[in-house]
Order: sequence, then C-alpha cells, then structure tokens
Amino acid sequence: MFNDIGGLELVTIVVLAILVFGPDKLPKVIQDVTGFIRKIRAFSDSAKQDIRSELGPEFKDFEFEDLNPKTFIRKQMGENEDLKELRSSFDLRKELNEVTDAVNGREPESTPTAAAASTGPDLLKKPAAPAPEARTPFDADAT
Repeated sequence: MFNDIGGLELVTIVVLAILVFGPDKLPKVIQDVTGFIRKIRAFSDSAKQDIRSELGPEFKDFEFEDLNPKTFIRKQMGENEDLKELRSSFDLRKELNEVTDAVNGREPESTPTAAAASTGPDLLKKPAAPAPEARTPFDADAT
C-alpha cells in the first residue's frame, strides 16, 4: 500500500504521531486506523464482487487492474510482435547522435543504413543561402 515510503519518512511519521497523540493514546489511534483500513478493504472487495456478479459470466476473467490505462496498454502492447521488432530496430543513441550532429551543423556519420535510406532530399542539411540578388527586398512598412 505504501511502497514509496522510505525508512527516514517512516521514522518521521512515527515521531510526529508520538508527538501529536502522545504515547498513551497512540495504541488506540493505531487500532482505530487499522480497523478503518480493514473496513475500506472489505467494502472495496464486496463492491468488486457485486460488479463481477452483475456483469455476468462473459466477464469472468475481468480484472479491475485492466481499467488502469497504463496496465491496459502494457497488456495489449506486450503481446504484439511488431512492437518487439520495432523496439529491437530502434537505436536511441544513434538517433540522438544524428540529431546532435544536425543541430551542431556537422555531417552525420555515414552508415550503410543511412546511405540506403537517403533516396530523397536530405532534410537534416541546411539549405544553401540564396544569392544576394535573388533575395526579395525587405519592406518594413509592409509588415
């Protein structure tokens, strides 16, 4: 339930609880809190059972964790072979180096895959500046 609480944070919470409630009332407060958590869990479990019984037998393998979008996407994408192939073919370090070279104005390192993929115009190169006479005149009043 509290997976992201570290040791120092737990000690801080205990010290604050002792200061706020005092050592005499602290055991009673802990019992009340644990009883409240048990009631909430029981209510949640009964609500899940009611929903499962109302959905019917076609949803017998329904899991409420699948309603979390992150879990649902992982489950759907984990079974896809195309995604595994895409992950294996994508080299993030190479892509970042190419972008860095393009930003710094350097020529990218020539690789066999880059040479084979460059059938069209190279979009990473800066276009050549037009000659001064080919530039359109600037009119400050028109802007």
